[in-house]
Amino acid sequence: SGGLDSTLALLVACEAFDILKYERKNIHAISLPAFGTSERTRNNAFLLAKILGVSYREIDITESVLRHLRDIDHEIENKNVTYENAQARERTQVLFDLSNDLTALFVGTGDLSELCLGWTTYNGDHMSSYSVNSSIPKTLVKQLCLNYVKTHHETSEVLLDIIDTPISPELLPGKENKITQKTEDII
Repeated sequence: SGGLDSTLALLVACEAFDILKYERKNIHAISLPAFGTSERTRNNAFLLAKILGVSYREIDITESVLRHLRDIDHEIENKNVTYENAQARERTQVLFDLSNDLTALFVGTGDLSELCLGWTTYNGDHMSSYSVNSSIPKTLVKQLCLNYVKTHHETSEVLLDIIDTPISPELLPGKENKITQKTEDII
């Protein structure tokens, strides 16, 4: 997504592939923008994938989520938990289906802080084939990404911008393409 958790999951995958001497192009970074995705995180996801040499694909899930909300007669103006969770669940469905097609593991991004707060969506971002961040609190996620910059200088510009981006699930539309849903404000 271009956020901290997905960034750390991608860095972990890259390090694992490097240790095993696998080609990074076999890591499939999938971006799934929808209602609240900002250009900043969208661009950072693309740039980081390019710098790391992984395969990258973007699938806009807006229409599929809108269709689902219409199917259950949920008013699109009602931006409640149903509106937010529909996006999380659609992302998980797409990622599991793609991982099946690719004969791959779906590496999850949920961190310990989200789990402790109950902020993982059931049948959404709490599920994956392998969850690399589940024992790491958000403060440590940020520090691990910062430490990666120290030994991988080619990533510094984009990683420092990701680290500096407000933490957000980006499920609600922003204003003027700026992030308005900020996790620290909600807490």
